[in-house]
Amino acid sequence: MDRVFKALSDATRRRLLDRLRENNGQTLSELCDGLAMSRQAATQHLGLLEAANLVSTVRRGREKLHYLNPVPLHEIQERWIDKFERPRLRALSALKQKAEHAMSAKPQFVYTTYIEATPDKVWEALTDPGMTAAYWGHSNVSDWQPGSAWEHRRTDGSGVADVAGAIVEAVPAKRLVITWAVPGEDRPNGPSTVTFDLKPLGDTVVQLTVTHENLRDEAERRQAAGGWTAVLSNLKTYLETGKPLSSPLWS
Repeated sequence: MDRVFKALSDATRRRLLDRLRENNGQTLSELCDGLAMSRQAATQHLGLLEAANLVSTVRRGREKLHYLNPVPLHEIQERWIDKFERPRLRALSALKQKAEHAMSAKPQFVYTTYIEATPDKVWEALTDPGMTAAYWGHSNVSDWQPGSAWEHRRTDGSGVADVAGAIVEAVPAKRLVITWAVPGEDRPNGPSTVTFDLKPLGDTVVQLTVTHENLRDEAERRQAAGGWTAVLSNLKTYLETGKPLSSPLWS
């Protein structure tokens, strides 16, 4: 939290966050456009914002896209605002929705969390049927090889898959890319795509960034945002404590 307040104390960094709020998913060049600062200075400011978890980055080819990450703002909200001022709580919720919105050609939902675990353990939690059943309420079933199918199966023994797709890319403990669609659903633009990027920070912490692309409209984006926030919070709790949250957030 100290890093968050330090990052927010600077007017230039607040302006960078405002620019991301207005147009999320910008490159360094786009963020520098119109600002009286060098690329090096902007990079240093963005580094502090990223260290405070206020900004997340996603690589797209040679470009590095920057996204406003609402998680620290949500933590401030829960600690100091939720108990006292409901109107401001609603205002921050609206800000969160705007922060997660991206242009159609860019990832439409980006979420970053930090988990006290190894990359191998986080990878296992994403791909092991038993572990996903424990914190997600569904079993993720596949051989996790590029080109293979995968299913998000109910745990009631019915074998029904509520979500299914294919493995686009799988680099154990580093990166997983899958297509995502409800079986039988008519999607003119094809299935959406989910990417899990795992980045070790030291020996015991993993930065997990999830991007969800090709969402067809704002309603689906909101649904994805709510779902991923719940699932990733439960994943973090499960890996750090050995058990999921006592009450699943999606219930």
